[in-house]
Amino acid sequence: MTDLPNFRPLSASNVAEWAIEADVVIAGYGIAGVCAAIEAARAGAEVVVLERTSGWGGAAALAGGFIYLGGGTPLQRALGFEDSAQNMATFMMAALGPGADRAKIEDYCAGSVDHYQWLVDCGVPFKEEFWGEPGWEPPHDEGLMYSGGENAAPFNAIATPAPRGHLPQMQNKRTGERGGGYMLMKPLVETAEKLGIRAEYDIRLQRLIVDGDRVVGVEAKRYGQTISVRARKGVVLATGSFAYNNEMVETYAPRLIGRPGAAIEEHDGQAIRVAQALGADVAHMDATEVAFFCDPQLMARGILVNGRGQRYVPEDTYPGRIGQLTLIQQDNQAFLIIDEAAYEEGMITETSTPFFRTPPKWVCESVAELEAEIGLPELALQSTVETYNLHAKERRDPLLGKKPEWVRPVGTPIAAFDLRGFTAGFTLGGLRTDLDSHVLHVSGDPIPGLFAAGRCTSGVCAGGYASGTSLGDGSFYGRRAGTAAALGK
Repeated sequence: MTDLPNFRPLSASNVAEWAIEADVVIAGYGIAGVCAAIEAARAGAEVVVLERTSGWGGAAALAGGFIYLGGGTPLQRALGFEDSAQNMATFMMAALGPGADRAKIEDYCAGSVDHYQWLVDCGVPFKEEFWGEPGWEPPHDEGLMYSGGENAAPFNAIATPAPRGHLPQMQNKRTGERGGGYMLMKPLVETAEKLGIRAEYDIRLQRLIVDGDRVVGVEAKRYGQTISVRARKGVVLATGSFAYNNEMVETYAPRLIGRPGAAIEEHDGQAIRVAQALGADVAHMDATEVAFFCDPQLMARGILVNGRGQRYVPEDTYPGRIGQLTLIQQDNQAFLIIDEAAYEEGMITETSTPFFRTPPKWVCESVAELEAEIGLPELALQSTVETYNLHAKERRDPLLGKKPEWVRPVGTPIAAFDLRGFTAGFTLGGLRTDLDSHVLHVSGDPIPGLFAAGRCTSGVCAGGYASGTSLGDGSFYGRRAGTAAALGK
């Protein structure tokens, strides 16, 4: 019989020896962990970071690197974009729900400009250049981009569009290997090292250690040996999501069953489990971000239809939104319809995702022929294209609101990409925390000595997503967790 993990907290009275001691103990050395470490050290605490792998970085170092910031950052202003905290919050409340935490979003937006400056002061570089083309991220080292569909329907009618995807400057990026996220993490880790923060690697969190109702440390494993780590003031959980915990995905986010996890294998939900064993509350555990494996340059120039041959999303919006709507609302069924001229035009544009540029599955001389080749009911696709073209002659899309610059009639020859099942995702839900990153008990009270930040928590995203919100709220509330833990609150 396989040994099941024991998440139940261990009483401090049963600890024979503390192998490591510090004021603040942080589990996880990704974006939330490093920011918590910096602020805890600056608040005068002795800090130790426990990292499961053999080096710092986590999912953040492999990510594209967007940090979602706004409200009028120096980078926004330098590039001629006006924004305000209120405008930013209006967009986020509309795009990141349903059920988005208004207090957390307003708090995040109010502190966004200061947070940008904090990152810059820690050495994170941002290039004063804007990338305005559709895409997952800039193909070069530009520092600012629309990263959440702010300038697309329906959000461009709800809040004044402003680009908020701030990207650390980096050349020769390799998506999934070393992206802009590396240039976010590297200067932050260097800042932490200068502050004397101690990092212990190859240590995996097992459960929490308590004295009464207060968390006073963690039990962990290193090379198969169980060790106890004492936290004199507080423990910060920052070990990532549960995207690679199959049992938790099946229980909480079943739409991701069988979908590749757009995260790292270390995102196993361990922090959530050990806190739940103490009675911690969770929120929005069904929320998921969904990547969509198609080139945004081609999507903007074509039309996306579902398994019934009907359009369902403005094709010029944030591709993560397209992925969510495809998986969640369209049973993961999608086809990209594009004519020869639009396809050739899209293929010569620059992109950060050349691996998405594969040949279409079907190429035909007429819409009727393409409809039959795909296997759609007769007239289903033809009526969709006819309706789209009727308005496209006037550069309008009254059905879904695609911007005029991307609207033009679909001609022939015509092709289709088979995008059924072309999604991957990661989880957004997690521990419920307050604005100081205390982990909250199901009663609503903070659990003494326990803090959390990053994707193991329910952050600013309750359902929708914008690229940069994970690194954004992970770094922002990681700082809050570090400060609060150092104060022993």
